[in-house]
Amino acid sequence: MFQGRNLLIATKHQKETVIAPIVEQNLGVYCFTSDVFDTDCLGTFSGEIERKDDALTTLRLKCIEANRLTNCDLIIASEGSFGAHPSIFFANADEELLMIKDFKNDLEIVTREISLDTNFNAKKISSKSDLLDFAQKTKFPSHALIIKSSEKKFKKIVKGITSEKKLFENFEMLITEFGCVYVETDMQAMFNPTRMKVIELATHNLLIKVNKKCPNCNTPGFDILKANDGLPCKNCCFPTRSTLSYTYQCKKCYHQEEEFYPRKIKWEEPTYCDNCNP
Repeated sequence: MFQGRNLLIATKHQKETVIAPIVEQNLGVYCFTSDVFDTDCLGTFSGEIERKDDALTTLRLKCIEANRLTNCDLIIASEGSFGAHPSIFFANADEELLMIKDFKNDLEIVTREISLDTNFNAKKISSKSDLLDFAQKTKFPSHALIIKSSEKKFKKIVKGITSEKKLFENFEMLITEFGCVYVETDMQAMFNPTRMKVIELATHNLLIKVNKKCPNCNTPGFDILKANDGLPCKNCCFPTRSTLSYTYQCKKCYHQEEEFYPRKIKWEEPTYCDNCNP
């Protein structure tokens, strides 16, 4: 389905450096980028342009707009979100969504990768010592920083700072003019190697999904529709909330199959049983 086709990676942040080698090797496509479409128009991490939609909707819009502007019918795009981990609330996380959208065959495959490996951080700074401490904690200068006059409704912003000289120069300029400075990690992929590694991992996961084909019609992306709980307790045999099976569904013919014991275990420990451990 993909062999020999051109594939556009919809990015202006050099994500093709990790996505293209993996995709070209596994799908036999020819990857390219284009400067016709500025993906920042759908939102920026630094706050100049607010993201109006949720991450998945924004990701789909990236693919649709890239297709409209370039006429390429095979697109890959990614969309990142940063904040509290969905289950480990005290820790920051990087959530990356990656989509391949085939307009020719009306096919859309999405993967999601959540990682605790992120330097995402921000702080109001009023002294050079605090600034240096923040920089050291956030992997500067291998990971860039952003300086702006305030967290929101800022009047000045400098992005992509990767040298101590530039960092302190802009700090002095803004502290003199505004009395305080807001510093945050630059989460643009080309300025954040840690994030780039998560995008690389998401790309591998996307290819796993693409290569899982429907047993009925052979369409790529035979993916999990839902997880079904009910794995029995080892002690009382009572159904627990742990996953018993996955239901897979084809995006084309809607064929479904159920895979039991995806965790390769047939019994759950009593610790996770509501009957044994209410």
